[in-house]
Amino acid sequence: MVNLALKNIKDVASSVGIMDNELETYGNYMAKVSLDILDRLKSNEDGKLILVTSINPTPAGEGKTTTSIGLAQALNLMEKKVIVAIREPSLGPCFGIKGGATGGGKATVEPSDRINLFFTSDFPAVTAAHNLLSALINNHMHHGNELKIDPKKILFPRTIDMNDRSLREVITGTGGHENGTMAMEKYVITPASEIMAILGLSQSYSDLKERLSRILVAYSMDNKPVYSGDLNAQGSMAVLLRDAIKPNIVQTAEGTPAFIHTGPFGNIAHGTSSILADRIALKLADYVVTEAGFGSELGAEKFFNLASRIGNLPVNAVVLVCTIRALKHHGGAKDYNKEDTDALKEGSKNLLRHVENVRRFGFDPVVSLNIFASDTDREIDLIGSIMDSNGIRWARSEVFSRGGEGGLELAKKVMENMQDHPIIKRTYEFKQPLQEKIESIVMQVYGGSGVEYSKEAKVAMKKIKQLGLDGLPICMAKNQYSFSDDASKLNAPENFKVNVRNIVISSGAGFIVPMLGEIMTMPGLPKVPAAYGMDVDGKGNITGL
Repeated sequence: MVNLALKNIKDVASSVGIMDNELETYGNYMAKVSLDILDRLKSNEDGKLILVTSINPTPAGEGKTTTSIGLAQALNLMEKKVIVAIREPSLGPCFGIKGGATGGGKATVEPSDRINLFFTSDFPAVTAAHNLLSALINNHMHHGNELKIDPKKILFPRTIDMNDRSLREVITGTGGHENGTMAMEKYVITPASEIMAILGLSQSYSDLKERLSRILVAYSMDNKPVYSGDLNAQGSMAVLLRDAIKPNIVQTAEGTPAFIHTGPFGNIAHGTSSILADRIALKLADYVVTEAGFGSELGAEKFFNLASRIGNLPVNAVVLVCTIRALKHHGGAKDYNKEDTDALKEGSKNLLRHVENVRRFGFDPVVSLNIFASDTDREIDLIGSIMDSNGIRWARSEVFSRGGEGGLELAKKVMENMQDHPIIKRTYEFKQPLQEKIESIVMQVYGGSGVEYSKEAKVAMKKIKQLGLDGLPICMAKNQYSFSDDASKLNAPENFKVNVRNIVISSGAGFIVPMLGEIMTMPGLPKVPAAYGMDVDGKGNITGL
């Protein structure tokens, strides 16, 4: 935790109108908000929602979460009633290569060490509910298999919130009949669990149970679908998720209220904070800053086409985060810490395509140029002139080094750019054929020239139509580094085709997941994981997280 004089969480909550009896505190600085608050606030007019997205991420860093937090702090300094809503961190990236997800410098959410670890136990609850369903499937098969589940057609994987490549494909049930039915199994990381997506999209306990009952878990030996409801699993799973469905409230380093809830990855799932967190925040605050995972072609696309539709959420302004370092990386620079105007000019194509993406959805974004110490005046002038010549509103952001004060220029530009009655231009309609929806995203959002489908994907499309699920929205699973399905194609690739390797049905969450290229739902640790640099001292203070 940053060495700050944090406010008591009851005082933070009270500042935006949350009553003490609507809080369940976890110590002095964290709390959950009761869902009953929506009944009390239902007549309140909604505030305005600011969506934060970015260019394609690079090892150079973009600072999207830091910018979201810093922007909220800046709006707070301008005496605006504001809440920032972001996702919960996963242990896998924390101990792997990405590190924590609580911002940085003077734009953090606190207590950062608690948030980055087990927080209020939402992730353990999702993991437990997910694995309970897996256990119920295997137990049903062991005790007579009345539903005639085919052990070779179990679709529902197991989960763990850690990067572990050895769990991508495993065999369970070895050692004889008493150890259950032998079967090939897979693990996904908890943020890729369908239960996480369900939790993030559910808007009430009844909605949660209905979604949990709709999970397609397997096919029978006569090729009939088997759903979690057939196993009567939804009630016990909802019991484990009873508290996890409630949004968490904490504060930024400057005391601005922050909702942190659910953690679906933007490259695998829908990549946004929970609908409940956004809905409650919009009833409490005049402005809500919410973040979408990765670039505009992933998290933002899913927010516009999927989450905002399901939750009936407005979008009133869009911020697009970029850095000079990242643009130089996209432009082919070998060392993005050195001045390289040629690489910056080339890499600016990535930024321009993301701006065009946001404009296609009906919004003119404000580009947040997240300043690093290595940026030179010549580089700042160059990227500024490129944006000016393309009619792009932009602002320098120095929230990492200066906190809310460093985001005032950005906050003012965002306020000037606010739309009162926005109309989101969707990429597709739900009723369109599945193939049309996929190809609309590829060609209109990614800039691809077409789509190629594997034999497995074609079979899946036929099955989806037979099950009557082809009217569901699309949630693309794609690498985050490129507009294409090839992570090595940086910047703004053209004339590429996207390969749909398989299509997964997430009927509980209520979307279809085309798996593009070599996307992984269970990451591995790097050669030198971040875990090696972490420790706890004799007084219990954590370092390196």
